[in-house]
Amino acid sequence: MTQNPLNLQHETYLNSPDWEQLNEDLIIGFTTKNGGVSSGHFQSLNLGLHVHDNPESVTQNRQIIASAVKVPLEQWVYADQVHDSSIYKARREDRSKGTMNYASAVPETDGLYTDEEDLMLSLCYADCVPLFFYEPEKRLVGTAHAGWKGSVLDIGGKMARTWTKNEGVPAKSIYAIIGPSIGPCCYTVDDYVIDRVNKALSKDFPSPYEEVSAGQYSLDLKLLNKYLLLKAGLSESRILTSPLCTSCESSLFFSHRRDQGKTGRMAGFIGLKGRQKQL
Repeated sequence: MTQNPLNLQHETYLNSPDWEQLNEDLIIGFTTKNGGVSSGHFQSLNLGLHVHDNPESVTQNRQIIASAVKVPLEQWVYADQVHDSSIYKARREDRSKGTMNYASAVPETDGLYTDEEDLMLSLCYADCVPLFFYEPEKRLVGTAHAGWKGSVLDIGGKMARTWTKNEGVPAKSIYAIIGPSIGPCCYTVDDYVIDRVNKALSKDFPSPYEEVSAGQYSLDLKLLNKYLLLKAGLSESRILTSPLCTSCESSLFFSHRRDQGKTGRMAGFIGLKGRQKQL
């Protein structure tokens, strides 16, 4: 498989040819900041309803993405993300939650998964790590939002363990993509965060950070999440990591840290088309 698992498919989003080769019904993507209608700090494809952008512009932007990937907006589901580790199994009756207004989103949830078709799971990002999951035998898809808080709470490993416990899926059969996020080149944290990182990891893994000055550390969130997925039992050959840094790639992505909090949100999304559509 390629060293860059998510590639620019269209002005508005990146997709994964590797995973789409695994299953032609699979739709996966991560949006850019381009090709939308928002203005000002949110120019132009802001997909976050919670950042004080014009809600009508956000809804129009979401429709642009829905049309680009050919999945009606009423089949999408968004969550109320709170930088925690709650995981929710989405069902058909959850379709449209959070798509048109934030109040209807799946509450207090940073991980979504489903075994149902024609249901597009979506979460928003502006530097945090997007995690994507796929298991071909049970046709499970999932996604998680891992900032430093979600990462040290091991939301990725929790997704794998949830699938093993509740869906009968062995961890080694799960595929994972670690998507674009802020890189160690642009992400510095303090001792408090590093203490939490150390508690989350076992001593079997190398350090995912380097001290750059007294009490300040360059943290590789993507590498931290890879280690935690390996700790959860995933096979290294089935974990792909995007090299793209949301802070460095200013022409492609919003970045909360680079833009000093005044910015829009990208969305990661994953779902399975109904098999009947392939007949």
